[in-house]
Amino acid sequence: MAMDDWFGLQDGRGIGGEDVLALSASLVWWIAALVVLSQLLRLFWLSPSNYSSVDEKGKKRTMFLRVPVLVTMVTLLGLCAIARIADVGHQFGRQLLSPSYGATPTSTSATPQFTVAMDSDTGADLIPNVEDPEAKDPQVVCPGYKASNVKETSHGFTADLDLAGKACNVYGNEVEALRLVVEYQAADRLHVEILPRHIGKENYTWFILPEDLIPRPRSTGQSRPAGSDNDLEFKWANEPTFGFNVTRKSTGEVLFTTVGTKLVFEDQFFEFASPLPKNYNIYGLGEVIHGFRLNRNLTRTIYAADIGDPIDGNIYGSHPVYLDTRYYQVDPDTQDAVYVSEPTDKSAAYRSYTHGVFMRNAHGQEILLRESNITWRALGGTIDLYFYAGPTADSVIKAYQETAVGLPAMQQYWTLGFHQCRWGYKSWDNLQEVVDNFAKFDIPLETIWADIDYMNQYRDFENDKTSWTYEEGEKFLDKLHSDGQHFVPIVDSAIYSPNPDKKDDKYPTYDRGLEADAFVLNPDGSLYVGAVWPGYTVFPDWVGAVLGKSKTFDWWKAELAKWFKKVKFDGIWIDMSEVASFCVGSCGSKYLTQNPAHVPFQLPGEPGNEDYSYPEGFERTNATEAATASSMSAANAAAKSASATKESAQSSTTTSYLRTTPTPGVRNVNHPPYVVNHIHGDLAVHAVSPNATHHGGAQEYDFHNLFGHQILNATYHALLTVFPGKRPFIIGRSTFAGSGKWAGHWGGDNYSLWAYMFFSIPQALSFSIFGFPMFGVDTCGFAGNADMELCARWMQLSAFFPFYRNHNAIAGIPQEPYRWSAVTDASKKAIAIRYALLPYIYTALYHAHTLGDTVMKALAWEFDDEPWLADADRQFLLGPAVLVTPCLVQGANTVDGVFPGVGQGTVWYDWYNQSAITGVSSGQNVTIDAPLGHIPVYIRGGYVLPLQEPGKTTKESRANPWGLLVALNAEGGAKGSLYVDDGESLEQEATLTVEFTALDGVLKASSSGEFKDSNPLGNVTVLGVRRDISIVTLDDEVLDSDLWTLNTAI
Repeated sequence: MAMDDWFGLQDGRGIGGEDVLALSASLVWWIAALVVLSQLLRLFWLSPSNYSSVDEKGKKRTMFLRVPVLVTMVTLLGLCAIARIADVGHQFGRQLLSPSYGATPTSTSATPQFTVAMDSDTGADLIPNVEDPEAKDPQVVCPGYKASNVKETSHGFTADLDLAGKACNVYGNEVEALRLVVEYQAADRLHVEILPRHIGKENYTWFILPEDLIPRPRSTGQSRPAGSDNDLEFKWANEPTFGFNVTRKSTGEVLFTTVGTKLVFEDQFFEFASPLPKNYNIYGLGEVIHGFRLNRNLTRTIYAADIGDPIDGNIYGSHPVYLDTRYYQVDPDTQDAVYVSEPTDKSAAYRSYTHGVFMRNAHGQEILLRESNITWRALGGTIDLYFYAGPTADSVIKAYQETAVGLPAMQQYWTLGFHQCRWGYKSWDNLQEVVDNFAKFDIPLETIWADIDYMNQYRDFENDKTSWTYEEGEKFLDKLHSDGQHFVPIVDSAIYSPNPDKKDDKYPTYDRGLEADAFVLNPDGSLYVGAVWPGYTVFPDWVGAVLGKSKTFDWWKAELAKWFKKVKFDGIWIDMSEVASFCVGSCGSKYLTQNPAHVPFQLPGEPGNEDYSYPEGFERTNATEAATASSMSAANAAAKSASATKESAQSSTTTSYLRTTPTPGVRNVNHPPYVVNHIHGDLAVHAVSPNATHHGGAQEYDFHNLFGHQILNATYHALLTVFPGKRPFIIGRSTFAGSGKWAGHWGGDNYSLWAYMFFSIPQALSFSIFGFPMFGVDTCGFAGNADMELCARWMQLSAFFPFYRNHNAIAGIPQEPYRWSAVTDASKKAIAIRYALLPYIYTALYHAHTLGDTVMKALAWEFDDEPWLADADRQFLLGPAVLVTPCLVQGANTVDGVFPGVGQGTVWYDWYNQSAITGVSSGQNVTIDAPLGHIPVYIRGGYVLPLQEPGKTTKESRANPWGLLVALNAEGGAKGSLYVDDGESLEQEATLTVEFTALDGVLKASSSGEFKDSNPLGNVTVLGVRRDISIVTLDDEVLDSDLWTLNTAI
């Protein structure tokens, strides 16, 4: 917080709790600076005669005594100058005066005596295949396959594929005999699978993804033989080698073809490729920090990784699915449609077709998007493809959810409120202080979260015994719940392994896990022991619980239930589930007597690892503070560089990359011959090693990407026991195709940068494709230090994401919205809109849960005949009717945006002044006023939005009067719906659905269902009325004129 923020407070707002301490510290330093400066001036300016003594000896003594005084004062003045730094000084002041702020280790029960070796998380030197000048091109050296023995089935056919020449064994052992399965599963879905013909028990999981882990889409049984009713057609050819085409019958367009390329299939590698049209539009293939439309020179690695949101790199989730949208120009006379690669003529008529492709494979994968083609590679498994015909993005997404991954989980109503979290809250008292500050500054707060600070030495299911006692927690949670608020704690994915030499280090959760055979093993059958926050840890074996005989799910359910008896949480936050381990291999097997151990790196905020980073443009608004922060950051970097240089000097100056070659009959799972472009390089770095073994014998190599998926599965079913009959609320980090049926997702460890505020939009839209409507990010940024402007803009943007949480790391300055008066104001305005829209948002979530609809929508999905929207990812729709156009640029007070559909007559209304937008042409970029504290929001004509008067909590809001916002289209019509239930039950005893229609000056509501709601209708606002109104009736009764108004000015 800069000094302008300290003294620019309005009516005392924006300061409280720790801010008081920080302000006090700053004032102390400023007063000290003035005193020191005045004394220095006095010493130098007063006449020397005033200091003279009667003799020479006395004079010398007086001058000598001045020296330490001067040195002391100069030192104090220097400290004052340092403390002046706006946000750094504010942080420094906190560290001096506040016991609850700072980046000290958050576990207070014990001090680690041992640090895991710093180099324990170092793997082999590898170079990704896509960057390796020595890499072999499979298309050059491999022979491909020939098809034969074609046999028709009830809904398709099968064929044998045999190697067409000498095995190349380029990145694995060639599989010489394959089987092709083609199945027309539905009128809009085609299944194509290529797998080994001969699979035994010993290599089953090398290739087959068990349906008990990931169900496969099934045929509806209604598709006609040979797919005669399907808009997709499969054809194959044997020249020069086997290849296939997938064509859309209705347009004759080839959607995917491997003809002319070679199929490569080995035990640790496969490859197939297809050309793509010029200037293609592909979306999905997550999880990745990238623009919404994937660029045409991108290597998308899919391998779950614990990493702080690098741009374009593989991160937490694995979603091998994409949408391909193609635009056609329509001849106005013949209605013929021709594909256009550059559809820039905004006067022309266009039509789009979207299809989807899903690869059901859990192995590490790499998809190479290049200018004119796509190449798909994987480290194992089968080619198990599902083509979805669409022809719209919405229909593809709906079909994908209904058939492949499951419909999204329905959320409890309260989860749509505002959530506050921080890594660095020190105690229950600290949480109470935060909750009280939200109330003090009149900012709605629904849920307070706790990061790993609450844990007893970072151990799951145990609270710190000093600052987070169960007794104090009970008091805190009783009050919180009585106020209609909620609490969600973090649960990590690794389990502490207690020190066998310390009797006081017992950990019952671990002991019960051993009894349940609940942990992953080494190949020799011993426990696999990695390292995470508590020190040396073991890892729950979800795969072994499904494929083997371990009782991991039962154990996990019991642990959550036991802990709930002590801590009455309302939901669970799952983290580190990629799964992360801070060392390579079973590094703790021989070192358990050193537990509890410190992680092999500095924690954020520890000496030498302070965070002085600020958002882009901070130097323009806070020049002095930015300069000092930069200087301190440079000093830190120099110290680290010196240490690194010393270490580097002791090692070789050249890098020799490890390259492995296939061994007949054996897989090299730790270092497969094909090296994917993995963000950590070696697959074992910062993760459980690929050769770790599950109960039943399967290796981690084949199931790495499923850990996060299965821990969400286990947690969901555990919470069904903890909260019988209630919908579980879970937010998870690592996800797989299908995780959305159990949990929501947050965007992971982002940064307090304007770029990452922008990236939150394409990330959210991508997760709409993946089946996760309950998505949000760490608002204001996780790592680094937010400033007022960024946080104000971000708090307003995130108010229109389904999951809305502010969260940051321990090394950064606190960023609760009440820390800055401008952020307080911006947040209150945005939250008021969000809470008014809660019935609309909840209804949208219900449609996602029951129909596979999306909640956050790309403009191109709703307006699919406007190709200039294909890469629009700085605006989005919340539901079908709310257009959000956030300001994403530092220092800007305007934002450019489009109003889609206006060329076809769509009407947009300003949320704030309720006036219609006029004078805008199709595809026109309009400059919109967006001063700080204002986020442009527009309502789409033709829709009726159910509203409710906002309260301080969702419970309070649900008890308030209803409202309707009727936005008429150009024809004077509108429609909408409202879904109401008890807001929490998994199975509803009664529900209420209301359908609204407006036409010809009449608004009708028709309801169905038995749910009783006693809240009155408070108001109805109709936008776009184009005629004089003389009377208004309600249920055929004329309303008094003082009960309604007509504003003709808008």
